[in-house]
Amino acid sequence: MVKGGVTAAKGFMAAGIYAGIKKKRKDMALVYTKKAARGAGVFTQNIVKAAPVNWGIKVTKDSDLVHAVVINSGIANAATGQEGEDNNRIMAETVATELEIPVSSVYTASTGVIGQELPIDKIIEGIKELKDNLASDIKSGLMAADAIRTTDTFTKECAVSFMIGDKEVVIGGMSKGSGMIHPNMATLLGVITTDVSISKELLQEALSEDVKRTFNMISIDRDTSTNDSVFLLANGAAENVEITSKNEDYYNFCKALNIVTRKLSRLIASGGEGASKLIEATVEGATNEEVAIKISKSIISSNLVKTAMFGNDANWGRILCAMGYSGGGFNPDMVDLYMESEFGKLQIAEKGLARDYSEEEATKILSASEVKITIDLNEGEGKATAWGCDLSYDYVKINADYRS
Repeated sequence: MVKGGVTAAKGFMAAGIYAGIKKKRKDMALVYTKKAARGAGVFTQNIVKAAPVNWGIKVTKDSDLVHAVVINSGIANAATGQEGEDNNRIMAETVATELEIPVSSVYTASTGVIGQELPIDKIIEGIKELKDNLASDIKSGLMAADAIRTTDTFTKECAVSFMIGDKEVVIGGMSKGSGMIHPNMATLLGVITTDVSISKELLQEALSEDVKRTFNMISIDRDTSTNDSVFLLANGAAENVEITSKNEDYYNFCKALNIVTRKLSRLIASGGEGASKLIEATVEGATNEEVAIKISKSIISSNLVKTAMFGNDANWGRILCAMGYSGGGFNPDMVDLYMESEFGKLQIAEKGLARDYSEEEATKILSASEVKITIDLNEGEGKATAWGCDLSYDYVKINADYRS
């Protein structure tokens, strides 16, 4: 790991400002590379797609090169009809004009309340201010990460460096996600930047494959947003030999990308609305990875499991129940179940039956801020990990008062 986020890679600049969309906090961010980048994106599978999602899908498909990602928080620009589409285009065109780049090289993203129109005059002025504040230092990247938050209680960013040949390459990223997060494509807003030189096709494949095991493996509240988008920009500033085939360099890039996305996924899960703890569910010994994915995601998505974790209750029957309706095949009589945290590790069930364990010890283990549930199906080599959080009283309070 190295310090920073979206500005950690060479050639990337960022800014985050308050434009007046929200009542108080920063609400607009811009990420920019003067050297044109290859762009890749993944987007929500919700049928109701926000205007910036429709725009992002088109840019990903049609544009060979991209320069910028502009994001506003506070208003989602979803379910806003033609006016929403027009406002999103104005948003992109204003960035293009201010930075003197093609409008087709601008990604847009919005997050916030659904059904409200963007205050486009504030957006336009905000973009002008963002341009004036663009910088490549770590603080500027942090300001951008801060500006994309909605109900997030903390900023989420990370970066790694690695070698491709004799060139040092960096991947950095930022994300937001607190509520309306569920495994179904991207499940958040995220911008990932890298100075690697790589073909557009392989960049897209790397991102699409990676999210299956990272961003697709988190759940806060079983709701898939209308705005979920993750962008990956590669500007080639590291000047490595361009990656055009699935060689050793490609797989090293994929490993580094996974470090960033996995870290961001854990941060999103730990920062769920009203959450008091991160829950990590690992399923191993499955007949294949697909089965392990289905079961692990079902565990961390279960409201009964999440509330038990909030109450520090080792109610392992709820876990087994969530496994049973996951759609992943397994033999319940072969299941071993463990719970673990900084306070120790305890086997709760063996071969599908409760073990004679200390409830007091189990409660202590579950009282930690990070809890790991491990399931061994004892049937094969398939393995997967999913991340979620507990479900608290505060989740209801936050979402009951969201618009106010």
